[in-house]
Amino acid sequence: MYIFFIIFIKILFIIVPLLISVAYFTLAERKILGAIHRRRGPNVVGVMGLLQPLSDGFKLFVKEAIVPSSSNKLIFILSPAVTFIISLLGWAIVPFNKYSTLAEINLGILYFLAISSLGIYGIIMSGWSSNSKYAFLGSLRSTAQMISYEVAIGFIITTIIISVGSFNLQEIIDSQKFCWFIITFFPLFLMFSISGLAETNRHPFDLPEAESELVSGYNVEYSAMSFALFSLGEYSNMLLMSSFVTILFLGGWQSPLSLLIFIPNSFWFGIKISFFVILFVWIRAALPRYRYDQLMSLGWKGLLPLSIAILILNFCILITFNMLPY
Repeated sequence: MYIFFIIFIKILFIIVPLLISVAYFTLAERKILGAIHRRRGPNVVGVMGLLQPLSDGFKLFVKEAIVPSSSNKLIFILSPAVTFIISLLGWAIVPFNKYSTLAEINLGILYFLAISSLGIYGIIMSGWSSNSKYAFLGSLRSTAQMISYEVAIGFIITTIIISVGSFNLQEIIDSQKFCWFIITFFPLFLMFSISGLAETNRHPFDLPEAESELVSGYNVEYSAMSFALFSLGEYSNMLLMSSFVTILFLGGWQSPLSLLIFIPNSFWFGIKISFFVILFVWIRAALPRYRYDQLMSLGWKGLLPLSIAILILNFCILITFNMLPY
């Protein structure tokens, strides 16, 4: 009983700060977009708008949830919860510092790939159960997009695994003690970042939610807390993808300056994730949306062949110089 209580406390220590981070991610996005557009952004609720996420959350919580009469009601109601819960499961293996991980497993990379694949189910369930052509087309787009870019992500991660010789995230971080992989694998870093944008359905790859064609995509029929759960799941996935870019290419929780040992490792991890959060928002403000055929062409004809070529090249170099870590 005591062990279960400790595990429950650990889960709360991850989920509660994560939900707060997701809520204030939305505020940061609106503030940054406002600065880029040369306007103020939210500044009415609370000091400098700091209570705006809480206000928005309370508004969505008290609103009436509308279920379309022609929908499959059970699946329609379950879909947002499935998306939200799956988005939280990926955080179980994220190492915030050397000793702060909920579940340190040797196959952490495979767990991450499995959880990211499961996220498709909540979206396809919501599109089908809504009984709306806009929602269904949006969910089909999202499914095809996520599957397409997961293939490239898989080959990119395989290159890292071959170089490190382990699926364990802590060992991947430890292998970057003297040189981060962003230096040695910079093309892979760019490709993983692009694939991460497509994987999370973010601009300029937000085709499943294209307003001009699909109104709002797979969540067009949702309102109140159901819509809020989709939003929380989406922003949680963005933070999760940012954390994995940090782990794979930026040394995870490791400090960039060995002299600053008095600063907690978790602080550096948060700073690196914040950099990618700002990058997500900046890309949304700066780049136009792709056409859907361009999106699929980039995934299958651009990133996939290039990731396979780099994988083969890296493996040949390791074999030639007898540098395989196993």
